[in-house]
Amino acid sequence: MTGAAILRVAKPEDAGAIAAIYAPFVTDTVISFETHPPDTDEMHRRIVSTLMTYPWLVAERAGQVVGYAYASQHRTREAYRWACDVAVYLSPPAQGQGLGSALYTDLLRILTSQGFRRAYGGIALPNAASVALHEEMGFRHLGTCTKVGFKLGQWHDVGWWQCSLGSSEGAPEDIIPFDAWTG
Repeated sequence: MTGAAILRVAKPEDAGAIAAIYAPFVTDTVISFETHPPDTDEMHRRIVSTLMTYPWLVAERAGQVVGYAYASQHRTREAYRWACDVAVYLSPPAQGQGLGSALYTDLLRILTSQGFRRAYGGIALPNAASVALHEEMGFRHLGTCTKVGFKLGQWHDVGWWQCSLGSSEGAPEDIIPFDAWTG
């Protein structure tokens, strides 16, 4: 797949393309611990609800969505609100071309400007490509949960990586919700 990619904020009408990119990660790999791929309606719901607080970006080539990255809630307790989880997914033809780095660069920039202080990536292991991407983006390995997920007939480990987005000194200001963020 060639041509320059355009990175932009996801729209609810991207749900079908995003669901199609994500489905093989659910059905054929342990990269996602979901066991049933979300349909277009469910992905539409996820995009709409995510964009209220967190960014969701897509990479588009020749008018087609070829990858995406988004942030989501890290934990539900109030004191965790300055932390978020992040993920990136690319269609197979778009992999290995720097789009994951480009999406993460924009995503982390936006999260920082919203006031988030930490981003976390959970990676089902082994996954050398995802580990390399996260470490290239400044994430550092925190630890590994062993045999934490059962999928495709066996137990799998998940490593956790953390990226610092801002200072942890002093009291933070409130997060700017993405739907109010003016960047």
